[in-house]
Amino acid sequence: MSVGSVGEETRSEQASPQQSLGTAAARNLATTTKSVPQMQEITSRWLLRTLPWVQVQGGTYRVNRRLSYSVGDGRVTFVQTGERVAVIPNELRELPCLRTYEDDAALTELAQRCTQREFAAGEVIVEAGGQADRVFLLAHGRVEQVGTGPYGDEAVLGVLADGAYFGDGCLADRDATWEWTARAATACTVLELTRADVTNLAERAESLAGHLAALASLPHQRTNTHGEKAIDLSAGHVGEAVVPHTYVDYEAAPREYELSVAQTVLKVHSRVADLYNQPMNQTEQQLRLTVEALRERQEHELINNKEFGLLANCDYGQRLQPHDGAPSPDDMDELLSRRRGSKMFLAHPRAIAAFGRECNRRGLVPGSVDVAGHQIPAWRGVPIFPCSKIPVSDARTTSILCMRTGEDEQGVIGLHQTGLPDEIEPSLSVRFMGIDEQAIISYLVTAYYSAAILVPDALGVLENVEVSRWR
Repeated sequence: MSVGSVGEETRSEQASPQQSLGTAAARNLATTTKSVPQMQEITSRWLLRTLPWVQVQGGTYRVNRRLSYSVGDGRVTFVQTGERVAVIPNELRELPCLRTYEDDAALTELAQRCTQREFAAGEVIVEAGGQADRVFLLAHGRVEQVGTGPYGDEAVLGVLADGAYFGDGCLADRDATWEWTARAATACTVLELTRADVTNLAERAESLAGHLAALASLPHQRTNTHGEKAIDLSAGHVGEAVVPHTYVDYEAAPREYELSVAQTVLKVHSRVADLYNQPMNQTEQQLRLTVEALRERQEHELINNKEFGLLANCDYGQRLQPHDGAPSPDDMDELLSRRRGSKMFLAHPRAIAAFGRECNRRGLVPGSVDVAGHQIPAWRGVPIFPCSKIPVSDARTTSILCMRTGEDEQGVIGLHQTGLPDEIEPSLSVRFMGIDEQAIISYLVTAYYSAAILVPDALGVLENVEVSRWR
């Protein structure tokens, strides 16, 4: 066939008339099949689903505890200007010896007397058995607490990280000694405050001298391993031994948790509600997506809120540091060992992946457990639930939470109040607010919630977990 004949045939095909109805026109007579509105923000929200919720009828939940004498066990905050690091004066009150000290001017001078020092990885900061004559404030880095094992070998007792301090006992006890060796696991920036500087300032500041003298004169209080006032008991005696008298004391000012609130006003134009409700109810779909966003914010607040969030309210004695940065099976075991009856881990998906890499490196295969028909990865039989609300820092570090739950188990509980007017879900209500002059319908959507940690060891956190380390 010649080239000319091919061109003529092509032109004849293009010029042929349409023989059937086109799809574009047919759509004008067809009813399309639609999905409900989709939303990427929706997550599994395992914390809301697994946390036991306690009814708080009065809007406030009080946690009564046995009297404890342990105070001032917090974390110090610093400010950085270039390479210079300084401690915030009021943060020195986190030291037990300065917990109730209220002279801001003296604290400012103490902060100015802190000397910045740098230690390289592997360098010894203090030696066990030496005279403790200074306080160390760890601004950045990791420090290993090294002791002696049962056979004279070296043993790592723990790891300290940003914001920690050690040696504070020397301010009240002139004969204090170092109970363990402090060794820099990474490059560390620390501030040191010597006892001589504190004594020198106390000679000029009567308030500081009086505070330290009063602290030294306090009688030694008998406590248990948790810092609670001891209950005198007698056991194993024979004959007519005198049985000790005792009582259980309570905290005079127990903590109270008020229900927090998340709210928004949903607006729908009456024309949309009247004319565009087929095949889906527009108001219903608007409300569904709004409630989903509200529940996502609720879970975020339960983890990150400064007042009642789990990350901010975990006891500092229950905060651990990974021994090598990445979350290892050893770190997870240590986290489990700090409490009885752990019910769940909660971790960012990237932290779960990092833990999986560590298990792969050691040839370990984590198990899984069935939770409501879902196969959830587990360690030692405790499920590891994913939660994207746990923040990942710019340094690509995050935290892993481990908790015991339930009011009867003295664990972590959620707080809410059911039976609200116009309630559509437990502790979530939708109230009609009326129609304005522009024919816009308004609905007030409200959720009430909070969380409480009944005893300190109910919640533990593995902090500064590295999620981007590949071996």
